[in-house]
Amino acid sequence: MNKKGKIGVLVVNLGTPDSPGRYDVYKYLKQFLLDRRVIDIPWIFRQLLVRGFIAPFRSGSSGKLYKKLWTENGSPLKYYGEQLVDGVSAELGSDYVVELAMRYQNPSIESAIEKLTRHNVHEIIVLPLFPHYASASTGSVHEEVMRIVGKQLAIPNIKMINSFWDNEDMINVFVKNAKQFDLKSYDHILFSYHGLPQSQLRKTDNCNHCLKVDNCCSTISEKNQFCYSAQCHGTAHIIADKLGLDQKDYTICYQSRLGPDPWVQPYTIKVLEELANNGAKRLLVFSPAFVADCLETTIEISDEYQEEFEEWGGEHIDLVPSLNDDPEWIKGVTKMIRQESMVHA
Repeated sequence: MNKKGKIGVLVVNLGTPDSPGRYDVYKYLKQFLLDRRVIDIPWIFRQLLVRGFIAPFRSGSSGKLYKKLWTENGSPLKYYGEQLVDGVSAELGSDYVVELAMRYQNPSIESAIEKLTRHNVHEIIVLPLFPHYASASTGSVHEEVMRIVGKQLAIPNIKMINSFWDNEDMINVFVKNAKQFDLKSYDHILFSYHGLPQSQLRKTDNCNHCLKVDNCCSTISEKNQFCYSAQCHGTAHIIADKLGLDQKDYTICYQSRLGPDPWVQPYTIKVLEELANNGAKRLLVFSPAFVADCLETTIEISDEYQEEFEEWGGEHIDLVPSLNDDPEWIKGVTKMIRQESMVHA
């Protein structure tokens, strides 16, 4: 073991209700949506909107969806997170202490940091499980970690992983999972990412580049290196290239928008409608924003979008499985952690 002590690893995903019950879903929605990085409007209006309208009225309908999602292992997001942490911990060995946390609800970031602190770790590597950087996801995790650690008198070295949109191991698992399907049998392929308000894209732009021209997100550059949409495009293009797809064979789109303001486009639901109206019957969908299958993949894509697609004349949507607890993904995360721990060692 390093004489300085062990290295702590904090693996963080977005979060999940403790149960699909309405009260637990209400607590989750309230904590999630009151985050100033998620709904970035003035404090008083955010409180009124979330506490007065969204959380009370959506908790019932969202609870029904979570009940459909729930398995004998509980929340898939939490279950796969636990499997990932157990696997990475075994791969890393005794010089590391690995803890799982959720940005919202349990296990909390604060409780996970307390566990790491009890091991006297000299360094904490923070891995938010979001391949693509966004202020509302990765940025929120980083801010919360620093808020909690900042209360300690003895602060260990903190290393933050910003994004891993081009991580080779992640890409390879998605490619492997896609090869379970006969790609030529589909009329079109979608890369459907979680949506983000356009305003949040603009606020992370320090180069006056964002949304100034068409296709400004299509390639990564120094100007848009922190752009969520540009990173999403980057992931999709790498996967498509490895599968031998032509650009006409696939579309990059965004789901899960909320509210009347414009979000990143094109919207997945609009793309589905257009494809169905043009005669598409069978679609294959990737969802590379998520490292584990969850509400936005299993329910939103496989159930809700399937139903809409059929109403417009389509027939079937297949979802490429996410990374979940794939052994190659576990080894990929292990490699990321080892590489990060060697920086400035």
